[in-house]
Amino acid sequence: MSWKSSLQSLQTVLDGLVVTDGAGTVLDADAGFATLVEWIDACREDKRRIYFVGNGASASMASHFSTDLAKNAGVPTEVFTDCSLITATGNDFGYAQTFAYPLSQRMVEGEVLIAISSSGNSPNAVEAALKARDLDGLAVTVTAMSPDNSLRGLGDLNFYLPAEDYGMAESGHAVVLHHLVDIFSARKG
Repeated sequence: MSWKSSLQSLQTVLDGLVVTDGAGTVLDADAGFATLVEWIDACREDKRRIYFVGNGASASMASHFSTDLAKNAGVPTEVFTDCSLITATGNDFGYAQTFAYPLSQRMVEGEVLIAISSSGNSPNAVEAALKARDLDGLAVTVTAMSPDNSLRGLGDLNFYLPAEDYGMAESGHAVVLHHLVDIFSARKG
């Protein structure tokens, strides 16, 4: 595969972004981002938090964009990547609860969870989205691969990229999340 074909593949994935609401209605991408920005603004105004979760590379993105959003949007954020928290929760409650359990201790009504999963089938991301709904929080999913993945239908907002492999999914998710942060950065400029 050449560099040019990789760039073209990524462009195809990005052009295929589908944003849906909780009922599965397709939204214009800019309208989806605008809704998420409204939710983040509301959290900042009320001193509520935005939570990020993900596994592997998606955990790195969760940490990265949690920091970027806190810095650029001035909103409190939290990410569950502490090794002691993950291993203790996984040991005591099962790996599927590694995000849902701490979320149940922290999340209050109206806070936002952003769950990132390339496959959309990570059990702990799925359980976190379900827990956010139970707690009257808002769930946002960022997924790829299969269009009927487990996580995609659980969000109040869902950002889906039709990437077929992890490299394209992760690269595309980084672009989606950078765009979100850039919306806030542009306000400061």
